Amino acid sequence: KDILTAEEAEKIMHVIDITDCFGMRDRAMLETFYSTGMRRLELLNLKVRDIDFEKGMVMVRKGKGFKDRLIPIGKRALFWIGKYLQEVRKYFVREPDEGILFITRTGTAVNRKNLTKKAADYIRKAGISKSGSCHIFRHTMATLLHESGADILHVQQILGHERLETTQIYTKLNIKKIKEMHDKLH
Repeated sequence: KDILTAEEAEKIMHVIDITDCFGMRDRAMLETFYSTGMRRLELLNLKVRDIDFEKGMVMVRKGKGFKDRLIPIGKRALFWIGKYLQEVRKYFVREPDEGILFITRTGTAVNRKNLTKKAADYIRKAGISKSGSCHIFRHTMATLLHESGADILHVQQILGHERLETTQIYTKLNIKKIKEMHDKLH
């Protein structure tokens, strides 16, 4: 499976039109994907109350296997979520507000297929020819985190995997990093 470089991920974020209310929401969603590595359905089920801005954490409720987990989220993703909450979401809300974080202009949760299409469109618009949409951000986060020195067990916990073997599939070490490590240590 393809993964993005950090530069490619940045390029994708910058093609999103943040002057548009939908673009601001989309930026917040993709920043959340990139920062947390959560699954598409986990992101779509997030509620406003699941974001802890103070501690920099997100509660993923009933993820795969109906398990809850608390995972870190970066300051930049929190910035975009906060901006979206202040400038966009309040205008999309329809009563009764169920608290779903990412909603459409009619107040309903963003549709899975629409999110997948949007993510793929932004990747293409950025001129990146790698395959994938939402899940590519999960692979990218896991790989970049591990390549930067994160313990594989920490990555496993963030991703919510029961088995380490599953996490290892997500964390592709590129040959350049392996060569650097070899030269440094051997």
